[in-house]
Amino acid sequence: MTFQEYVDYFDQILASPEDYDPYGNEEYLNYTKLNWSRMNRWLKRFEPQDAMKSLIASITEPQHWIVITEPWCGDAAHSVPQLYQMVRNNPNIDFEIQLRDSEPFLIEDYLTDGSKSIPKLIIRNDVGHDKVIWGPRPEPLQRIYMQMKDEERPFEEIKEALQKWYNEDKGEILQRELLAQLS
Repeated sequence: MTFQEYVDYFDQILASPEDYDPYGNEEYLNYTKLNWSRMNRWLKRFEPQDAMKSLIASITEPQHWIVITEPWCGDAAHSVPQLYQMVRNNPNIDFEIQLRDSEPFLIEDYLTDGSKSIPKLIIRNDVGHDKVIWGPRPEPLQRIYMQMKDEERPFEEIKEALQKWYNEDKGEILQRELLAQLS
């Protein structure tokens, strides 16, 4: 689906959560409401760095950027709108959203240590070869997450730490990691 179709899907879930599994579950619905606010905040406030703008503008060969995600995913609420804002003005980049929990289950080919962690970005060239695979979160944050998980910290504490990190980082590390991989 296109990014706009993803936004529309997100909106439909919020309007009729009982029609979309697992959003009838109050916990998932609450995550999704928070993620809607976060995503829209990044769409309004996120501005890619000049180096990222230059790199994206220099892409003249067709590329296919696929993001595997779901509206309930807290990490995606930050990364997905930032990724979209980076590439939206380059007509050579096809930006596609695929849902993790729906066919064709592309996530099965891009597991993180055996898990279906999202968001996951796959950048393919014009003949469908993977050039870059990124995700589910910036590397420094992934280390923090794994450490807190290994320490068996409560999920609420982990979520809070991740959100704080994203708000302080403002997409800087995500851009740095993509610049390194795409250069």
